Amino acid sequence: MTTLVVDNLAFNVRRSARRRALEITVERNGDLVLSAPTTAADEALQAFVQHKRLWIYKQLARQEALAAPPRAKEFVEGEGFAYLGRNYRLRLVAEADAPVKLQGGRFVMPKALAPQGREHLVRWYCERAKPWLWAKVQTYAARMEVAPAGLRVQDLGYRWGSCGKGDVLYFHWKTILLPAQMAEYVVVHEMAHLHEPHHTPDFWLRVERAIPNYAQRKAWLAENGMAIEGL
Repeated sequence: MTTLVVDNLAFNVRRSARRRALEITVERNGDLVLSAPTTAADEALQAFVQHKRLWIYKQLARQEALAAPPRAKEFVEGEGFAYLGRNYRLRLVAEADAPVKLQGGRFVMPKALAPQGREHLVRWYCERAKPWLWAKVQTYAARMEVAPAGLRVQDLGYRWGSCGKGDVLYFHWKTILLPAQMAEYVVVHEMAHLHEPHHTPDFWLRVERAIPNYAQRKAWLAENGMAIEGL
């Protein structure tokens, strides 16, 4: 990977022999990625960036506006935590048969575990996310003509998901905090990468065949994904 600097914009340039068109991606952490065919000349890359400058600045400004860190969660009575797009209040109890459970419309946790509440809740999210996401994979596998080798849930930093070596799908544990339709879009997005490693027109066509209204879900995630409450 090389770096291209145009005025005050710095891009990580990713070249691929399979890519046919130029594409700029603004990562969730603000990094700029310029994907290009291996044959594209540097002059063509610079001209493309100049053409897209206004769009790039708008995307960076929007991310900066959304990047204000959310209030840190506290594991106290009544604190709210997301799960599949809904907010559930925390109830602290003297004793319980599990570190975390969802019961009666509330997250229930023993009060003695509150100091380690984040660790226990993230573990709960991971345990619930894996079967939920895998069920969605099975729903779409046949129609998308893919056979993922497995699925892993972990902290992926600024990415919702990735398609790893050996056709293994990776998802951020925070995906299970999203509304179900948005989490479903993340699943289909990564499954499409099993056919197309880059965001080519063919890639988006595969996503659209699986989810005809993917563009609305994609836009919602771009606008609201960074505001999803974490821990």
